[in-house]
Amino acid sequence: MTVDDSASGASASGPSGPGTPIGRDQHTPHHEVDHTVQPTADPLAIRLEQLILGAERRYTPFQAARSAGVSMELASRFWRAMGFADIGQARALTEADVLALRRLAGLVEAGLLSEPMAVQVARSTGQTTARLAEWQIDSFLEGLTEPPEPGMTRTEVTYPLVELLLPELEEFLVYVWRRQLAAATGRVVQVADDEEMVDRRLAVGFADLVGFTRLTRRLEEEELGELVESFETTAADLVAAYGGRLIKTLGDEVLYVADDAATAAEIALRLIETMEADAQMPELRVGIAFGTVTTRMGDVFGTTVNLASRLTSIAPKDAVLVDGAMAEELSRTGAAPVSEKEAEAEPDEGAAYRFALQPMWQRPVRGLGVVEPWSLTRRKRR
Repeated sequence: MTVDDSASGASASGPSGPGTPIGRDQHTPHHEVDHTVQPTADPLAIRLEQLILGAERRYTPFQAARSAGVSMELASRFWRAMGFADIGQARALTEADVLALRRLAGLVEAGLLSEPMAVQVARSTGQTTARLAEWQIDSFLEGLTEPPEPGMTRTEVTYPLVELLLPELEEFLVYVWRRQLAAATGRVVQVADDEEMVDRRLAVGFADLVGFTRLTRRLEEEELGELVESFETTAADLVAAYGGRLIKTLGDEVLYVADDAATAAEIALRLIETMEADAQMPELRVGIAFGTVTTRMGDVFGTTVNLASRLTSIAPKDAVLVDGAMAEELSRTGAAPVSEKEAEAEPDEGAAYRFALQPMWQRPVRGLGVVEPWSLTRRKRR
């Protein structure tokens, strides 16, 4: 969302040459932003855009920024953060775009958000909804817009279908967002101190399909897509059902977190057991680490995350490896015995343990030094 110098009344022949956008960091590599992107002029695409946005194209980027009462530089930052390409001086923006800019800028002016935080809000919202929109088009609308009768074109089907679906999908999106916001807010207010609101102690789990690279060479694209979708769907359902939070999926790998060690352990073993029961699925391996985790924009970072990933890479097929901190936390909370000898010495208390831990050989882990992984299994009832 940029504007030419000439459009703002500045000279178009400055040191950077004609057409230099206002607000552009002159050191930004040219390949990072496509300056040639122009909005489509396809009649159906324009009609669909107007239907979805509820408004017609009226403004150039400069006009939208001026109408919203924000600088062109800030408008460009918000626009790019939301994931939209620069459009030069095309008249392609609507009242909705002006209102969005005005709202974000208003939050900054009111002191509710700092400018960097407002940009983060734009970026996190843009990234999340971009993936959602792509998924809905690829997996949902693609199939539904197949012409139901011979002679009908996809064009004749798409518009009325979107017209019917739009209000329902919008209401459902707002509902799910409010539910997720309520859950996230509840977790934050229960944190013991302010520092833990960002850097928290969590159990972090990675689950990885074994031999996925070989599968990509052997399976047809459609078969591979179905396998990945089945894996991601199964993993997402299990993580949610047992009280964890799915952070992201990476095709052959999922990353999840849980507030307590026992929840993360249960999810890991359920994943293994569920995948083992499906003959079409390859083996799975899981690594879990427990410790301080930094959260940003819905993602997690830090040494604990890296360790969980490394444990996954060295785990045997259909097995779960955990780090020492995870093993200690399971023992501390009574989910697993410190040792099997201890459990056997106290048969009544031992019956309550859910998990068994077996120390493995110490080994060097790239970037993290020497670690002692523990094998996690479900404890057999006696």
